Amino acid sequence: MGKKEKYQITPTVDATQEFIEIARDFSNPLEIVREAISNSFDANATLIFIIFEVIKEYGESILQIKIKDNGAGMDEEGLQSFFDLGNSLRRGDIDKIGEKGHGTKVFYNSEHIEVITCKNNRKLIAHLDKPFKKLHDRIMPIAEVQESECEEDELGTEIIITGYNHNRRDKFTHHILKDYILWKTKFGSVELMFKNSKSKKMVLWLQGLENNELEKIEFGHHFPSESKTYYDLFNEYLVKAPDYYCKKIIKTGSLENFPEIKYDVIFQIEGKYIKYQYNPMLRRSGYSAPKGAYTVQEQYGLWLCKDYIPIQRKNEWITYKGSEYTKFHAFLNCQDFRLTANRGSVENTPSEIMKDIESEVRKIYNEIIESNDWRELSILEEEVTAHKTIEKERKDYKWRIERIKKLNIANHKSMTLVEPRSEIGVYTLYLQLSFLEPDLFPFEVIDYDTYEGIDVIVKSKSNNPIEQSKLFYVEFKHYLTKTFNHSFENLHSIICWDTEIKSDDVIEDINKEERKLVIVQPDKNSDYTKYFLDNPTKAHKIEVFVMKDFILEKLGIQFRPRTSNS
Repeated sequence: MGKKEKYQITPTVDATQEFIEIARDFSNPLEIVREAISNSFDANATLIFIIFEVIKEYGESILQIKIKDNGAGMDEEGLQSFFDLGNSLRRGDIDKIGEKGHGTKVFYNSEHIEVITCKNNRKLIAHLDKPFKKLHDRIMPIAEVQESECEEDELGTEIIITGYNHNRRDKFTHHILKDYILWKTKFGSVELMFKNSKSKKMVLWLQGLENNELEKIEFGHHFPSESKTYYDLFNEYLVKAPDYYCKKIIKTGSLENFPEIKYDVIFQIEGKYIKYQYNPMLRRSGYSAPKGAYTVQEQYGLWLCKDYIPIQRKNEWITYKGSEYTKFHAFLNCQDFRLTANRGSVENTPSEIMKDIESEVRKIYNEIIESNDWRELSILEEEVTAHKTIEKERKDYKWRIERIKKLNIANHKSMTLVEPRSEIGVYTLYLQLSFLEPDLFPFEVIDYDTYEGIDVIVKSKSNNPIEQSKLFYVEFKHYLTKTFNHSFENLHSIICWDTEIKSDDVIEDINKEERKLVIVQPDKNSDYTKYFLDNPTKAHKIEVFVMKDFILEKLGIQFRPRTSNS
């Protein structure tokens, strides 16, 4: 065989498939807002309009999104980059957010895209029809561009997206959009905590689907003011004092093994009522939260940021005991984070850099929990716990005093007996009666344990030692029902205050053994009404002492309401 010649393989890209994958990679439909706002920032805009509305086309309701800014606009090259994949004119520009050329591809998940942009007195109007459908048909969508002159002082860009997200629009209510903007976009940036940014002059006007008018939103993530000292809080709010605590810790630094890599971090310690005051999206008892609301656990903790935009939570870095991260409203920004294509994660960052950042966070966290501020909060919580305990004891004492006044009582041999209101009350009454009337019950208690299983072990009354006596179980109940949570095996008797079971009713134990209640009327004056749980296949009948009737018939004891001078 002859020797084969060398040849080369040049990798190719399935362009339509890559467009589909990138468009799909933006799984949260709200990310279209994040990308649009980032583009406006990179265009040096100072004014942004975002409007969601439903329009009628051929009798159908269609979602339409309008995004407009007064930025620098785009020329032919900028417009080409807007529609391209991976072609970013801002790559390498550390002052710009867009770097991958992927963000605007989220717009492709729509029926129609229209871009109107003005730059250098030239207006370009581009239309891209059915981009999502064409990509799935393996057809590369082509934008049609028309050029015209700008009107006087006209500048910036307007993007109109029709039929976005297959016209599903449940996530585009005003509250959800506003919350997302302030937590997950450049407009809700945390940078004002660290520097005097020119962006603070920016204004965004927003209109969600259920709103009929625009709302003006100021730039920057909201951080509440710090609270009073802990003892002032306690004097003002008492048991709710920790919920109004707010303390801010701001630090900047560089990584130990990568000193050229800088970070900014803010740890704000916030009580729940501080959070409730500024965040209407937090669910809580007694409050009707808007659609899309969430819990403190779902939103708070430590956010990692790039461009001062929250990307991903890392609460495991600030958690030792379980949920203490919920006290924190914290953000760490590092421009050396490497993001995934959809900006949803920082996990593309080299592991050695991530370890250094984690180490810095843990160091700061440890400083916080060992600080006077944290001690103040701990002292406040301890004082509140003590106060709650005292208040609970006062309320419990008052309640018990009122209950005592309402309890039925009986006097027997100079001892006051109290009608039982619980199982332990029945046992207490049994002990009192056993002391006053030693022959009343045919057994004596050897062991009492209510931790688990049947309550007491008894032996018959005799002088025989325990080793020579047969031992049995006796179960105490306040109210005997048909549901019995023990076994009938080795059960000698049941002592209850009262029962709902009628004659011939069947009661079943946990082993599915059934016994019928048999009631035997007394045949002489000295006798009493007997209750038995009987099973003809078993030799032993289980006697039920219904104390309410038993002590009335045997001892004439009848309980009556307590009088005022009792």
